[in-house]
Amino acid sequence: MRMLTSMPFLAVSIVLTVRADAATPLSPKQIAAATDAATPRALALFKRYLAIPNDSQKPDHIKKLTEWIEEEFRARGFQLRRFATEANPLVFAERRQPGAKRTVLVYLQADGQPVDPAAWDQPDPYRAVLKRRDSGRWRAIPWTKLGGRIDPDWRTFARSASDSKGPNVQFLVALDILEAEGVRPDYNLKVVVDTEEELGSPHLASAVKRHRKRLAADLLYIFDGPPHASGRPTLSFGARGITTATLDVYGPKVPQHSGHYGNYVPNPAFHLARILGTMKTQDGRVAITGFYDGIRIPTPARGYLDDVPDDEPAIRAKIGFSRPDAVGDSLQLALQYPSLNIRGLRAGWVGKQARTIIPATATAELDIRLVKENDPKRLLRLIRQHIERLGYTVLDRAPTDADRRRHPYLVRMTAETSYVAYRSPFDSVAGKTAAAALTHLNRRPPIRIRTMGGSVPISPFVDTLGVPAVAIATVNPDNNQHSPNENLRVGDFLKGIQTIVAVLATPLID
Repeated sequence: MRMLTSMPFLAVSIVLTVRADAATPLSPKQIAAATDAATPRALALFKRYLAIPNDSQKPDHIKKLTEWIEEEFRARGFQLRRFATEANPLVFAERRQPGAKRTVLVYLQADGQPVDPAAWDQPDPYRAVLKRRDSGRWRAIPWTKLGGRIDPDWRTFARSASDSKGPNVQFLVALDILEAEGVRPDYNLKVVVDTEEELGSPHLASAVKRHRKRLAADLLYIFDGPPHASGRPTLSFGARGITTATLDVYGPKVPQHSGHYGNYVPNPAFHLARILGTMKTQDGRVAITGFYDGIRIPTPARGYLDDVPDDEPAIRAKIGFSRPDAVGDSLQLALQYPSLNIRGLRAGWVGKQARTIIPATATAELDIRLVKENDPKRLLRLIRQHIERLGYTVLDRAPTDADRRRHPYLVRMTAETSYVAYRSPFDSVAGKTAAAALTHLNRRPPIRIRTMGGSVPISPFVDTLGVPAVAIATVNPDNNQHSPNENLRVGDFLKGIQTIVAVLATPLID
C-alpha cells in the first residue's frame, strides 16, 4: 500500500482549551446551515491547499507543505513551537482557555503518494480540476460553477484530494464553524499532522515517545479515510499493523546459459517458488506453524462483525473472483487475523526481454498485516524457521564465496516493521462520544468496524500515551486514493465538515 523508506516527519499539535459546562451539540440543521455558509471559503481553501505538491519522498514538497500548515493554524490564533526530529521538525501549536479538564488528540495526515502525470486525465495532478459525470465520462467544468447551485456529485480531482488533504481542510473549516457558532468543546484539543504516513511514518514512534508529555491526552480521534462501502457513516476502532520482508534466493553469481548449464546449476526461481508454495494452502490459509496462534474472537466481537453490512457477493463480483480465502467465514472475520501477502516477485526477464538463462537471484517482497495479538518479531521468526525447515540456510546479508561453497541453498531475509496494530473498545470514551455525535447528526447509528484491513500509524499513540482511539471516515469510498485521478466528491467533502463539527461539538461521554 505504501513505500517504506525514510522520510521527514511533521506533526502539528494544537490545543484548544474549552469549558465543559458551556458545550452543547449543535442541531443537525444548525450544522448543515453553518456548513452551507462556509462552503465557498472551504472550497477555495481546499483548491489552494491541493496546489501544494506533497510527495513524501521530496523534502522541498514537505517544506512548503509544512509552511502552509503552520500559516493556517497561526491564522487561527495558535502559538507554535517546533521540536527537532530525525528529519523535519515536530511543530506544536497551542491555544488555551482556562477550565478544561481533559484533552483530545487528533491525528491527521498531509503527505501523498508520488504522481505519474501521464497517467492522469488532467495536465497537472496538483492543480485541482472540478468535474461532473457526463455520458459515463468525467468532464471538467469551471470552478466558477461553485458560486451557484452546487451538485453534490461533482468531484475535485487532484493528488491527495481524499488521502488526505480533504480531511485536513475539513478539520480546519470545522474549527472555523465552531468559532463562528460560539461552540466550545469540553476538552483541550491537540492535533498531529503526519507528513510521512505514506512512507510508513518511520519517525513517528520516536517522536511520540520523546514528546509524550506534550502529546498527553485522554483519547484520540483520527479524521481520515473512506467509510464502509455502503457509504454509511463509519467508525473504525482498530487497524492492522504492517511488517514487510524481502526474500532473496541465490543461484549462480551471474546468470548462466540454460543450454550449457540447465540440469546442473540450481535455478533460484524454482527454489523461491517452492518456498512460497509451502507458505499457504490452496484455499489461502497460511501454512506456517503457529502463524495464527493466540487469535481469539470473543462472542460479543463476533456480533459486532456480523453487524457490518458487507455485500460479499457484490464485493467478489466487483473485484473478480469466486471463492474467498478460507481464513474466516466473512470479510470482517478474515480481517481479525494476520495476513501474509506476496506483493512482488522478480527473477530474470519476461516478455520481449525474456532470455534463455538461469537467473542469478530470485526475489519475493512480502507484507504481513498484523493484528493486535501479534508480535511482529515472533511472526518473522516463524517465517525464518519455516524456510530453514525446508533445508535452506537463511542469512541476513548477501552470501560470501565461503557461504556459497559451504551451503547448497541460500536465502537472504531482511525485514522491517513500520508499526503494530491497535484496537480500542467500542465502549471507550472515544467510541461513545464519536458514536453519539454521528447518531445525532445522521439520526441513525454509524457502522462500527472492529479492525480495518489497512494500516495507519496510530499504535505509537495508543501504546505510548495509553489512550483509546477511533477513526472517523470523511471521504467517499470510490476516491481512487494512491492511484491516478484521485478525487473527492463535493457532497462528501461538505458532509465530512459536518461530521467533524458534530464530533468536536459533542461533550465527552464516559
